[in-house]
Parts: sequence; C-alpha cells; structure tokens
Amino acid sequence: MSHALTLSFEVTILVLAIFLGFELISRVPTLLHTPLMSGTNAIHGIVIVGAMLVVGLGHKDTLTTVVGLIAVVLASANVVGGFVVTDRMLEMFKKREPPSAERAAQDGAAADGDASKREAPPTQ
Repeated sequence: MSHALTLSFEVTILVLAIFLGFELISRVPTLLHTPLMSGTNAIHGIVIVGAMLVVGLGHKDTLTTVVGLIAVVLASANVVGGFVVTDRMLEMFKKREPPSAERAAQDGAAADGDASKREAPPTQ
C-alpha cells in the first residue's frame, strides 16, 4: 500500500471513531455517567502506558518524542480530572452524617435561651 492510501484509510477510521464516540456519549443516561467516567479513566491509563513506551523507544526522532510527551501529559490530566469528577459524583450518593450530640445540645440550648438576651424587633 502506498503512504497516501494508508493515510486516507487511517483518517477515515479516525473520523468514523469520532462520529461514533460522539453519538454514543450523547445518548448515555445521567445515571451511567459515573461508570462511563471510570471506563474512560481505564482507557486513558492504557494511553499513558502506550505513550510512555513510545517515548522510551531507542530508535526515535524528535517528533516522536514530542508527540509521546504531549500524549502522556494530556492523558494524565484526563485521568486526574476523571477521578476528581468521579469522586465528586460519588459524594452525592453517600449518606449524610446526623449532627453530633454536642451540636444538637448547643442548638437546643440556643433555641431555649433566655428571652431577655434576644433583641426586640424595631418599632416604627
């Protein structure tokens, strides 16, 4: 195969993957966003390993090193951001702790406090 034919084949696959990914992600229900984010983090973990392998090759040129380094940085940022978003989403499903006994006692004492300490509303 010629270089131009290989390039056009790879660009076609890239465009189809972008279209398919957009269509798939836009139809994901809200309830499934957390598992989807976890899966995306796993995929980008593989991207980081692959990019590190490419950067570490012995027979490389400057372009390969730069592109590999950029891939490592962007994939790492995506993984960290994905974990932050996933953690924030999972916080919504945790049970809230009931107020402690001390705080409840303080709140109760403040509510039952001396009426003379309360300010009277302004009169007109």
